Amino acid sequence: MSSDFGKILKTTIFGQSHGKAVGVVMDGLPAGLSIDREALYAFMARRAPGRNPWSTARRETDRPVFLSGLRDGLTTGDPLCAIIENQDARSDDYALLADTPRPGHADYAAQIKWKGQADLRGGGHFSGRLTAPLCVAGGIARQILARCGIEVGAHLASVGEIEDEAFPLNPNPDLFRAVAARTFPVLDDAAGDRMKALIELVAREGDSIGGTVECVAIGLPAGIGSPMFGGIETRLAQALFGIPAVKGVEFGSGFAGSARRGSRNNDPFVLEAGEIRTASNHAGGILGGISSGMPVVLRVALKPTPSIAQPQQSVSLSRQEPAELSITGRHDPCVALRAVPVVEAVTAIVLLDLLLEEGVPLLTAESAVTP
Repeated sequence: MSSDFGKILKTTIFGQSHGKAVGVVMDGLPAGLSIDREALYAFMARRAPGRNPWSTARRETDRPVFLSGLRDGLTTGDPLCAIIENQDARSDDYALLADTPRPGHADYAAQIKWKGQADLRGGGHFSGRLTAPLCVAGGIARQILARCGIEVGAHLASVGEIEDEAFPLNPNPDLFRAVAARTFPVLDDAAGDRMKALIELVAREGDSIGGTVECVAIGLPAGIGSPMFGGIETRLAQALFGIPAVKGVEFGSGFAGSARRGSRNNDPFVLEAGEIRTASNHAGGILGGISSGMPVVLRVALKPTPSIAQPQQSVSLSRQEPAELSITGRHDPCVALRAVPVVEAVTAIVLLDLLLEEGVPLLTAESAVTP
């Protein structure tokens, strides 16, 4: 199973939603990098379930247990392995899914591929639960990037047709931290209130709703990346599409740019305090797959949760006849809400991998000591 990505920093995700644990291996982290566990726990809490009325009622502490690669708060150079135990799984809620697949979910495809042996409890390896170990790796990557002057932040850009305001042309880390500190991670509180009301409505109706996340990385120097298949967009898109429920990724002006003239979509070059910048950022900070020095801007579209309480048409695989399916159990009425830190995490992992590939020096405990 290809649940890994990265060239120099190889990140592998393992486990199932209702197995004993889910986990991550990060192979390629240099030795001597300081990891703040409390900061990592705080980042993990942003994704954790059961924190508010707009997400699943499943409750997990999501405290990672490090099995290797970390000693006394420093990376050792060995593969870093961490697990997160599953403590609040209710597998009985999923007993029917081996025979009656959920519309819109991977149940049917997984049963065919693995000849009826797939673990479908809670979605198995296809579950949003697998984003917890992604956030372990991403939380670590964010800390390392921040010491290089690179910050990654995201917000809930839309729920259904309700849109938040966009990040400004040049956001700062304080804005990222302010959004991250909110229970509902938006820039415009009024838009956030409308989003909450919509999520509550679809939840009462036994339904779900999709949404989008906007993510920005600032401080990435110009010249990082490669053309074509090694470009920043290519590497980010491949990893971002690995997040469960992601169905679309765009950079800069994205699809909107396809309806514009070049005279409007091009970003004029300007000089600011002796540095070459652009007056707009329709390119999303990437030109020809290589960073331009402007903020890297991307948006991710997430589909509605397939697990809904409303009756849905399916089939019985054993009886080969139509069947009606209503999902019980605990599910997010809008997965995009808890996906905000996950998109940050994946973006940070990919950018750190690119820096390592370029040979950019990272700040280790040894290099941080001044003689």
